[in-house]
Amino acid sequence: MAEPTFSVLLLTAAPPGQAAEAGGAYVKIDGREALLRSVELFLNRENIKQIQLCFLPDMEEDGRKKFGAHLGFSGVKVISGGPRWADQIAAGVQKLAPECTHVIVHDAARPAVPFSDIDALLEEAGKHPAVVLAAPSRNTLVEVDEGGNAMAFHLPALYMQALSPQVYAVATFKKMATSKQELHASQVSLLKGSALNVRIGGPGDATLVKTMIGMLPKPKSRAASNPFEEAQW
Repeated sequence: MAEPTFSVLLLTAAPPGQAAEAGGAYVKIDGREALLRSVELFLNRENIKQIQLCFLPDMEEDGRKKFGAHLGFSGVKVISGGPRWADQIAAGVQKLAPECTHVIVHDAARPAVPFSDIDALLEEAGKHPAVVLAAPSRNTLVEVDEGGNAMAFHLPALYMQALSPQVYAVATFKKMATSKQELHASQVSLLKGSALNVRIGGPGDATLVKTMIGMLPKPKSRAASNPFEEAQW
């Protein structure tokens, strides 16, 4: 069986359940936006053949002006779609590289991902139609009604937090993009990921995420192939 080849789609829209105005992908962490740090997670991997970064339509022009040089130098393609995650996934499928067998979907507001988690995700990709990183919940969860009133308590052992990146076989990704619906849980294989992989919800989270990035194990040292990669760490 041939080795999987990957396209990466980074999304700047808020994921389902998150406030649409959060804008976490644009928050600066130690001087560089989260979306740039998220892009860097996937650079210089031989089996990743394409990287697309999707801006919301009203942010595309500013995004191209501000980040176009960096992204273009690294071979990252800029596209637009929104306002939902599902809309950006649908936009990403339109320019999917034909040689790619799998698609990695990543929240651009999650730059604190261990390289070892990405390695493990790529290794699992060929075994399942969909693989999602997940971390154990550490606290009791409270189910509430629309008014915020407590309805039930749930033990943390019964739940995990869905993270990204997530990887999909191309056929599965195309079905998801066409339907603009999330996959049913029974179609997804979970892979345990690091609890350091937190999402930036706004500027107030920058210090926390910077700390998380500082706690990540560094990838094996290698010579940087371009100045953009050299700035990663």
